[in-house]
Amino acid sequence: MLYVVATPIGNLGDMSPRAIEVLKRVALIAAEDTRMTMKLTQRFGIETPLTSCHRHNEQGKAEGIVRRMLEEGIDVAVVTDAGTPAISDPGTILVRQAAEAGIEVVAVPGPSAMAAAMSVSGIDVTEFTFLGFLPREKKDLQAALRSAAQRTQAGIVHESPYRVLDFMRVLADTLPQAYVSVSCDLSKLHELTLRGPVAEVLARMEANDKTEKGEYCIVIDFRAVPREEPKAES
Repeated sequence: MLYVVATPIGNLGDMSPRAIEVLKRVALIAAEDTRMTMKLTQRFGIETPLTSCHRHNEQGKAEGIVRRMLEEGIDVAVVTDAGTPAISDPGTILVRQAAEAGIEVVAVPGPSAMAAAMSVSGIDVTEFTFLGFLPREKKDLQAALRSAAQRTQAGIVHESPYRVLDFMRVLADTLPQAYVSVSCDLSKLHELTLRGPVAEVLARMEANDKTEKGEYCIVIDFRAVPREEPKAES
């Protein structure tokens, strides 16, 4: 059996008893970064062996892990540095290969930055699109934002602290009507969420000398963005 195990996004108190039990019981933990996961396993007395499984080696590693599971009849857990695997993080290839090999795949749900950010946003996310990390180049980013605004009511974006101000400036320039909720350091000591029209939130972020710290999850409300009329067929 392959367990997809969610781990804390900042606060170790969010580690579930079930996650701890599963990580102790399996024969192997496939981790995005073994150094990061080792801190977690040491904290909870988990002695299960670790193997790396990240975006650069997942294709090859997945094949070997699945082969071991079939040949040795072992259970394996996959984790990432924080949050739920396979959501803007490694894990998808291993899950797919395990499922295709007839191995049962089970979720051990828990922390998710995306879900946490949406829950505190105050934005109606009855309908939303998870956009993950959008393109870095301004032209490509603008195109992605305009496309999202035309096809969904709300979008969820992950962004690095080093690029978040550039992202927000492009968003404000491209879709000035957008309303946003910008969260960083969710579940940590200095957790912060800023809500409001994009230009106002950007101004507050530019005035904060600690903005370029912490990982960001941004909820964008596209409802006020004008919708383009469908082009008439000729």
